[in-house]
Amino acid sequence: MSLRFETFASAGMAFAILLAGSPLGAQEEARPALVAVDEVRQEPLAGTMPVIGRMVARQSGVVAALTRGAVAEVKVEVGDRVKDGDVLAVLVSDRLEAERDLARAEMAEGEAQHKTAEATLALARQELKRLEALRKSAAFSQARHDDKRQEVVKLRSEVAEANANLARARANLRIAQIDLHNAGIRAPYAGVVSLRHTEAGAYLDVGSPVVTLINDAELEIEADVPAAQIGGIPPGTSVEVRIDAKVGGRAVVRAIVPDENPRTRTRAVRFTPEFDAAGAGLAMNQTVILHIPIAEPRQVTSVKKDAVINRRGQNLVFVVVDGDSVQVRAVRLGEAVGDRFEVVEGLKPGELVVVRGNERLLPGQKVRYEERS
Repeated sequence: MSLRFETFASAGMAFAILLAGSPLGAQEEARPALVAVDEVRQEPLAGTMPVIGRMVARQSGVVAALTRGAVAEVKVEVGDRVKDGDVLAVLVSDRLEAERDLARAEMAEGEAQHKTAEATLALARQELKRLEALRKSAAFSQARHDDKRQEVVKLRSEVAEANANLARARANLRIAQIDLHNAGIRAPYAGVVSLRHTEAGAYLDVGSPVVTLINDAELEIEADVPAAQIGGIPPGTSVEVRIDAKVGGRAVVRAIVPDENPRTRTRAVRFTPEFDAAGAGLAMNQTVILHIPIAEPRQVTSVKKDAVINRRGQNLVFVVVDGDSVQVRAVRLGEAVGDRFEVVEGLKPGELVVVRGNERLLPGQKVRYEERS
Protein backbone atom coordinates (compact mmCIF):
# COMPACT_ATOMS: atom_id res chain seq x y z
CA MET A 1 0.00 0.00 0.00
CA SER A 2 1.32 3.46 -0.91
CA LEU A 3 2.47 6.05 1.67
CA ARG A 4 -0.39 8.33 0.71
CA PHE A 5 -2.93 5.53 1.17
CA GLU A 6 -1.56 4.62 4.63
CA THR A 7 -1.41 8.25 5.73
CA PHE A 8 -5.01 8.83 4.72
CA ALA A 9 -6.20 5.64 6.42
CA SER A 10 -4.49 6.78 9.66
CA ALA A 11 -6.06 10.19 9.34
CA GLY A 12 -9.48 8.61 8.84
CA MET A 13 -8.99 6.48 11.95
CA ALA A 14 -8.01 9.53 14.01
CA PHE A 15 -11.06 11.35 12.65
CA ALA A 16 -13.25 8.46 13.75
CA ILE A 17 -11.80 8.49 17.28
CA LEU A 18 -12.26 12.24 17.55
CA LEU A 19 -15.91 12.01 16.49
CA ALA A 20 -16.62 9.08 18.77
CA GLY A 21 -15.40 11.15 21.73
CA SER A 22 -17.40 14.25 20.82
CA PRO A 23 -21.05 14.90 21.81
CA LEU A 24 -22.03 14.91 18.10
CA GLY A 25 -20.34 11.55 17.56
CA ALA A 26 -22.12 10.07 20.58
CA GLN A 27 -25.46 11.45 19.40
CA GLU A 28 -25.06 9.99 15.90
CA GLU A 29 -23.82 6.69 17.31
CA ALA A 30 -26.95 6.46 19.50
CA ARG A 31 -29.24 6.74 16.49
CA PRO A 32 -28.65 3.93 13.95
CA ALA A 33 -28.92 5.27 10.40
CA LEU A 34 -31.02 3.39 7.83
CA VAL A 35 -28.79 2.52 4.87
CA ALA A 36 -28.61 0.19 1.89
CA VAL A 37 -25.62 -2.09 1.51
CA ASP A 38 -24.00 -4.17 -1.19
CA GLU A 39 -21.37 -6.87 -1.12
CA VAL A 40 -17.87 -6.42 -2.43
CA ARG A 41 -17.41 -9.19 -4.96
CA GLN A 42 -14.90 -10.72 -7.29
CA GLU A 43 -15.77 -10.85 -11.00
CA PRO A 44 -14.09 -10.99 -14.40
CA LEU A 45 -12.94 -7.74 -16.01
CA ALA A 46 -11.93 -7.33 -19.63
CA GLY A 47 -10.58 -4.20 -21.26
CA THR A 48 -12.96 -2.69 -23.78
CA MET A 49 -12.93 -0.21 -26.65
CA PRO A 50 -15.93 1.84 -27.85
CA VAL A 51 -17.23 1.03 -31.33
CA ILE A 52 -19.98 2.99 -33.03
CA GLY A 53 -22.90 0.85 -34.18
CA ARG A 54 -26.38 1.46 -35.54
CA MET A 55 -29.82 -0.02 -35.05
CA VAL A 56 -31.02 -2.05 -38.03
CA ALA A 57 -34.32 -3.81 -38.69
CA ARG A 58 -34.23 -7.52 -39.39
CA GLN A 59 -37.26 -7.00 -41.66
CA SER A 60 -37.58 -3.92 -43.85
CA GLY A 61 -38.03 -3.13 -47.51
CA VAL A 62 -40.44 -2.50 -50.34
CA VAL A 63 -43.79 -4.29 -50.46
CA ALA A 64 -44.49 -4.99 -54.17
CA ALA A 65 -47.59 -5.81 -56.20
CA LEU A 66 -48.06 -9.51 -56.88
CA THR A 67 -50.42 -9.00 -59.84
CA ARG A 68 -51.03 -6.30 -62.44
CA GLY A 69 -53.82 -3.77 -62.47
CA ALA A 70 -54.88 -0.20 -61.77
CA VAL A 71 -54.79 1.04 -58.17
CA ALA A 72 -58.28 1.56 -56.79
CA GLU A 73 -57.24 2.73 -53.30
CA VAL A 74 -54.17 3.06 -51.07
CA LYS A 75 -55.36 2.38 -47.53
CA VAL A 76 -52.30 3.50 -45.51
CA GLU A 77 -50.36 6.70 -44.91
CA VAL A 78 -46.72 7.24 -44.01
CA GLY A 79 -46.28 6.52 -40.31
CA ASP A 80 -49.22 4.10 -40.04
CA ARG A 81 -48.59 0.95 -38.04
CA VAL A 82 -49.91 -2.21 -39.69
CA LYS A 83 -50.26 -5.84 -38.68
CA ASP A 84 -49.24 -8.92 -40.60
CA GLY A 85 -51.87 -9.47 -43.32
CA ASP A 86 -53.40 -5.97 -43.23
CA VAL A 87 -54.49 -4.65 -46.67
CA LEU A 88 -52.20 -1.80 -47.78
CA ALA A 89 -53.72 -1.09 -51.21
CA VAL A 90 -56.47 -2.46 -53.48
CA LEU A 91 -56.35 -2.93 -57.26
CA VAL A 92 -59.33 -2.64 -59.61
CA SER A 93 -60.59 -6.23 -59.74
CA ASP A 94 -63.28 -6.28 -62.51
CA ARG A 95 -60.98 -7.82 -65.10
CA LEU A 96 -59.52 -10.26 -62.58
CA GLU A 97 -63.01 -11.42 -61.60
CA ALA A 98 -63.86 -11.99 -65.27
CA GLU A 99 -60.68 -13.99 -65.79
CA ARG A 100 -61.59 -16.12 -62.77
CA ASP A 101 -65.09 -16.79 -64.18
CA LEU A 102 -63.61 -17.70 -67.58
CA ALA A 103 -61.17 -20.12 -65.96
CA ARG A 104 -64.02 -21.63 -63.96
CA ALA A 105 -66.03 -22.22 -67.15
CA GLU A 106 -63.00 -23.79 -68.89
CA MET A 107 -62.58 -26.15 -65.94
CA ALA A 108 -66.24 -27.18 -66.16
CA GLU A 109 -65.77 -27.85 -69.88
CA GLY A 110 -62.66 -29.91 -69.13
CA GLU A 111 -64.54 -31.98 -66.57
CA ALA A 112 -67.30 -32.72 -69.12
CA GLN A 113 -64.78 -33.75 -71.79
CA HIS A 114 -63.04 -35.98 -69.28
CA LYS A 115 -66.31 -37.73 -68.41
CA THR A 116 -67.15 -38.21 -72.12
CA ALA A 117 -63.73 -39.72 -72.82
CA GLU A 118 -64.02 -42.12 -69.89
CA ALA A 119 -67.54 -43.20 -70.96
CA THR A 120 -66.38 -43.84 -74.54
CA LEU A 121 -63.44 -45.89 -73.25
CA ALA A 122 -65.72 -47.90 -71.00
CA LEU A 123 -68.03 -48.69 -73.97
CA ALA A 124 -65.10 -49.81 -76.14
CA ARG A 125 -63.80 -52.05 -73.37
CA GLN A 126 -67.25 -53.61 -73.02
CA GLU A 127 -67.42 -54.37 -76.76
CA LEU A 128 -63.90 -55.83 -76.69
CA LYS A 129 -64.92 -58.09 -73.82
CA ARG A 130 -67.89 -59.38 -75.82
CA LEU A 131 -65.71 -60.11 -78.84
CA GLU A 132 -63.24 -62.03 -76.67
CA ALA A 133 -66.16 -64.12 -75.37
CA LEU A 134 -66.89 -65.22 -78.98
CA ARG A 135 -63.30 -66.31 -79.60
CA LYS A 136 -64.26 -70.06 -79.79
CA SER A 137 -67.40 -69.37 -81.79
CA ALA A 138 -67.77 -69.44 -85.56
CA ALA A 139 -69.03 -65.84 -85.38
CA PHE A 140 -65.64 -64.65 -84.04
CA SER A 141 -63.77 -62.22 -86.31
CA GLN A 142 -60.09 -61.76 -85.62
CA ALA A 143 -59.92 -58.56 -87.66
CA ARG A 144 -62.80 -56.98 -85.81
CA HIS A 145 -61.21 -58.03 -82.48
CA ASP A 146 -57.89 -56.40 -83.45
CA ASP A 147 -59.62 -53.19 -84.55
CA LYS A 148 -61.53 -52.92 -81.26
CA ARG A 149 -58.37 -53.49 -79.25
CA GLN A 150 -56.64 -50.65 -81.08
CA GLU A 151 -59.69 -48.49 -80.52
CA VAL A 152 -59.38 -49.10 -76.77
CA VAL A 153 -55.73 -48.04 -76.88
CA LYS A 154 -56.71 -44.85 -78.74
CA LEU A 155 -59.49 -44.06 -76.26
CA ARG A 156 -57.07 -44.50 -73.36
CA SER A 157 -54.90 -41.80 -74.91
CA GLU A 158 -57.95 -39.56 -75.28
CA VAL A 159 -58.78 -40.04 -71.59
CA ALA A 160 -55.19 -39.14 -70.68
CA GLU A 161 -55.45 -36.04 -72.89
CA ALA A 162 -58.74 -35.11 -71.23
CA ASN A 163 -57.06 -35.54 -67.82
CA ALA A 164 -54.25 -33.19 -68.86
CA ASN A 165 -56.72 -30.60 -70.19
CA LEU A 166 -58.69 -30.80 -66.94
CA ALA A 167 -55.51 -30.35 -64.87
CA ARG A 168 -54.59 -27.32 -67.01
CA ALA A 169 -58.06 -25.81 -66.51
CA ARG A 170 -57.83 -26.32 -62.75
CA ALA A 171 -54.38 -24.69 -62.66
CA ASN A 172 -55.66 -21.71 -64.69
CA LEU A 173 -58.58 -21.34 -62.28
CA ARG A 174 -56.17 -21.46 -59.33
CA ILE A 175 -53.98 -18.78 -60.94
CA ALA A 176 -57.02 -16.59 -61.57
CA GLN A 177 -58.12 -17.00 -57.93
CA ILE A 178 -54.60 -16.13 -56.70
CA ASP A 179 -54.50 -13.00 -58.90
CA LEU A 180 -57.90 -11.93 -57.59
CA HIS A 181 -56.75 -12.51 -54.01
CA ASN A 182 -53.57 -10.53 -54.70
CA ALA A 183 -55.64 -7.57 -55.87
CA GLY A 184 -55.60 -6.74 -52.16
CA ILE A 185 -51.91 -5.96 -51.49
CA ARG A 186 -51.20 -7.12 -47.92
CA ALA A 187 -48.46 -6.50 -45.37
CA PRO A 188 -46.10 -9.53 -45.25
CA TYR A 189 -45.16 -8.64 -41.64
CA ALA A 190 -46.09 -6.15 -38.93
CA GLY A 191 -44.38 -2.79 -39.09
CA VAL A 192 -44.59 0.91 -39.86
CA VAL A 193 -45.10 2.43 -43.30
CA SER A 194 -42.12 4.68 -44.02
CA LEU A 195 -42.85 5.56 -47.68
CA ARG A 196 -45.68 5.36 -50.23
CA HIS A 197 -44.67 4.62 -53.82
CA THR A 198 -48.05 4.81 -55.59
CA GLU A 199 -51.43 6.52 -55.59
CA ALA A 200 -54.98 5.70 -56.70
CA GLY A 201 -55.23 5.59 -60.50
CA ALA A 202 -51.68 4.41 -61.12
CA TYR A 203 -51.13 1.16 -63.00
CA LEU A 204 -49.00 -1.48 -61.33
CA ASP A 205 -47.21 -4.38 -62.95
CA VAL A 206 -46.00 -7.47 -61.10
CA GLY A 207 -43.15 -6.32 -58.84
CA SER A 208 -44.09 -2.61 -58.85
CA PRO A 209 -43.39 -0.98 -55.45
CA VAL A 210 -46.39 -0.04 -53.31
CA VAL A 211 -45.02 0.99 -49.87
CA THR A 212 -41.81 0.67 -47.84
CA LEU A 213 -42.32 -1.14 -44.55
CA ILE A 214 -40.08 -1.28 -41.45
CA ASN A 215 -40.54 -3.88 -38.73
CA ASP A 216 -39.42 -1.85 -35.72
CA ALA A 217 -40.37 -4.64 -33.32
CA GLU A 218 -37.36 -6.74 -34.36
CA LEU A 219 -34.35 -4.44 -34.22
CA GLU A 220 -30.76 -5.53 -33.86
CA ILE A 221 -27.40 -3.77 -33.86
CA GLU A 222 -24.80 -3.74 -36.61
CA ALA A 223 -21.28 -2.43 -36.02
CA ASP A 224 -18.07 -2.38 -38.06
CA VAL A 225 -15.57 -3.96 -35.67
CA PRO A 226 -11.79 -3.83 -36.30
CA ALA A 227 -10.60 -7.18 -37.64
CA ALA A 228 -7.96 -7.36 -34.90
CA GLN A 229 -10.71 -7.52 -32.25
CA ILE A 230 -12.95 -10.08 -33.99
CA GLY A 231 -11.26 -12.98 -32.19
CA GLY A 232 -12.41 -11.60 -28.83
CA ILE A 233 -16.12 -11.60 -29.69
CA PRO A 234 -17.18 -15.04 -30.95
CA PRO A 235 -20.94 -15.58 -31.42
CA GLY A 236 -22.65 -15.62 -28.04
CA THR A 237 -20.38 -12.96 -26.48
CA SER A 238 -22.26 -10.37 -24.40
CA VAL A 239 -21.12 -6.73 -24.67
CA GLU A 240 -22.24 -3.49 -23.05
CA VAL A 241 -24.37 -1.10 -25.13
CA ARG A 242 -24.83 2.61 -24.49
CA ILE A 243 -27.40 4.64 -26.40
CA ASP A 244 -27.64 7.81 -24.34
CA ALA A 245 -27.42 8.85 -20.73
CA LYS A 246 -30.75 7.17 -19.92
CA VAL A 247 -30.79 4.04 -22.06
CA GLY A 248 -28.33 1.19 -21.91
CA GLY A 249 -28.07 -2.55 -21.67
CA ARG A 250 -26.26 -5.49 -23.18
CA ALA A 251 -26.27 -7.23 -26.54
CA VAL A 252 -25.11 -10.66 -27.69
CA VAL A 253 -23.07 -11.31 -30.81
CA ARG A 254 -25.37 -13.12 -33.28
CA ALA A 255 -23.17 -13.33 -36.35
CA ILE A 256 -19.90 -12.07 -37.84
CA VAL A 257 -20.13 -11.33 -41.56
CA PRO A 258 -17.08 -12.89 -43.31
CA ASP A 259 -16.46 -9.84 -45.50
CA GLU A 260 -13.65 -7.46 -44.52
CA ASN A 261 -13.55 -3.85 -45.68
CA PRO A 262 -10.05 -3.45 -47.20
CA ARG A 263 -9.98 0.31 -46.52
CA THR A 264 -10.99 0.28 -42.85
CA ARG A 265 -9.95 -3.30 -41.99
CA THR A 266 -13.29 -3.85 -40.27
CA ARG A 267 -15.98 -6.53 -40.46
CA ALA A 268 -19.71 -6.15 -39.95
CA VAL A 269 -20.96 -7.80 -36.76
CA ARG A 270 -24.63 -8.28 -35.84
CA PHE A 271 -25.72 -8.09 -32.18
CA THR A 272 -29.05 -9.13 -30.66
CA PRO A 273 -30.14 -6.68 -27.92
CA GLU A 274 -30.90 -8.20 -24.53
CA PHE A 275 -33.09 -5.18 -23.75
CA ASP A 276 -36.42 -4.11 -25.28
CA ALA A 277 -35.22 -1.94 -28.16
CA ALA A 278 -38.75 -1.31 -29.47
CA GLY A 279 -40.04 -0.43 -26.01
CA ALA A 280 -37.19 2.05 -25.58
CA GLY A 281 -38.40 3.93 -28.66
CA LEU A 282 -35.30 3.20 -30.72
CA ALA A 283 -35.36 3.68 -34.49
CA MET A 284 -33.59 2.14 -37.46
CA ASN A 285 -30.16 3.71 -38.12
CA GLN A 286 -30.02 5.22 -34.61
CA THR A 287 -26.45 5.38 -33.31
CA VAL A 288 -25.33 3.26 -30.36
CA ILE A 289 -21.97 2.70 -28.67
CA LEU A 290 -20.75 -0.84 -28.05
CA HIS A 291 -17.89 -1.63 -25.67
CA ILE A 292 -15.93 -4.39 -27.39
CA PRO A 293 -13.49 -6.52 -25.32
CA ILE A 294 -9.85 -5.96 -26.28
CA ALA A 295 -8.08 -8.08 -23.64
CA GLU A 296 -8.39 -11.43 -21.91
CA PRO A 297 -10.70 -11.26 -18.86
CA ARG A 298 -9.08 -11.17 -15.41
CA GLN A 299 -10.57 -11.59 -11.95
CA VAL A 300 -10.89 -8.33 -10.00
CA THR A 301 -12.45 -7.15 -6.74
CA SER A 302 -15.26 -4.71 -7.47
CA VAL A 303 -17.54 -2.35 -5.59
CA LYS A 304 -20.68 -0.49 -6.66
CA LYS A 305 -20.04 3.06 -7.87
CA ASP A 306 -22.65 4.40 -5.42
CA ALA A 307 -20.51 3.22 -2.52
CA VAL A 308 -17.58 5.50 -3.43
CA ILE A 309 -17.41 9.02 -2.00
CA ASN A 310 -14.70 11.41 -3.15
CA ARG A 311 -13.29 13.70 -0.46
CA ARG A 312 -10.36 15.99 -1.24
CA GLY A 313 -9.14 13.78 -4.04
CA GLN A 314 -9.44 10.58 -1.98
CA ASN A 315 -11.95 7.79 -2.67
CA LEU A 316 -13.69 6.60 0.49
CA VAL A 317 -16.21 3.89 1.30
CA PHE A 318 -18.11 3.06 4.47
CA VAL A 319 -17.62 -0.60 5.41
CA VAL A 320 -20.04 -2.37 7.74
CA VAL A 321 -18.19 -3.91 10.70
CA ASP A 322 -19.60 -6.15 13.45
CA GLY A 323 -22.93 -6.09 11.58
CA ASP A 324 -24.19 -2.78 13.07
CA SER A 325 -21.62 -0.01 12.60
CA VAL A 326 -19.53 1.49 9.84
CA GLN A 327 -15.88 2.21 9.33
CA VAL A 328 -14.54 4.68 6.80
CA ARG A 329 -11.89 3.25 4.52
CA ALA A 330 -9.81 4.75 1.74
CA VAL A 331 -9.68 2.73 -1.47
CA ARG A 332 -7.65 2.81 -4.64
CA LEU A 333 -9.77 2.23 -7.74
CA GLY A 334 -8.97 0.78 -11.13
CA GLU A 335 -11.13 0.39 -14.21
CA ALA A 336 -14.92 0.57 -14.40
CA VAL A 337 -16.94 -2.67 -14.65
CA GLY A 338 -20.42 -1.59 -15.75
CA ASP A 339 -21.96 0.11 -12.68
CA ARG A 340 -19.02 -1.00 -10.51
CA PHE A 341 -15.38 -0.02 -9.94
CA GLU A 342 -12.37 -2.28 -9.77
CA VAL A 343 -10.82 -2.04 -6.30
CA VAL A 344 -7.03 -2.26 -6.36
CA GLU A 345 -6.53 -1.67 -2.61
CA GLY A 346 -8.70 -1.22 0.45
CA LEU A 347 -11.46 -3.88 0.23
CA LYS A 348 -11.83 -7.64 0.21
CA PRO A 349 -14.50 -9.77 -1.48
CA GLY A 350 -17.45 -10.48 0.81
CA GLU A 351 -17.29 -7.23 2.82
CA LEU A 352 -20.44 -5.11 3.00
CA VAL A 353 -20.29 -1.46 1.95
CA VAL A 354 -22.94 1.26 2.19
CA VAL A 355 -24.36 2.25 -1.21
CA ARG A 356 -27.23 4.50 -0.11
CA GLY A 357 -27.33 6.84 2.86
CA ASN A 358 -23.54 7.13 3.02
CA GLU A 359 -23.38 10.90 2.37
CA ARG A 360 -24.05 11.83 6.02
CA LEU A 361 -22.51 8.86 7.77
CA LEU A 362 -19.80 9.31 10.38
CA PRO A 363 -17.03 6.81 11.20
CA GLY A 364 -18.15 4.42 13.93
CA GLN A 365 -21.83 5.33 13.53
CA LYS A 366 -24.42 2.62 14.15
CA VAL A 367 -26.45 1.58 11.12
CA ARG A 368 -29.36 -0.69 10.31
CA TYR A 369 -30.20 -2.30 7.00
CA GLU A 370 -32.35 -5.07 5.63
CA GLU A 371 -30.77 -8.50 5.62
CA ARG A 372 -30.01 -9.56 2.06
CA SER A 373 -31.19 -12.96 0.85
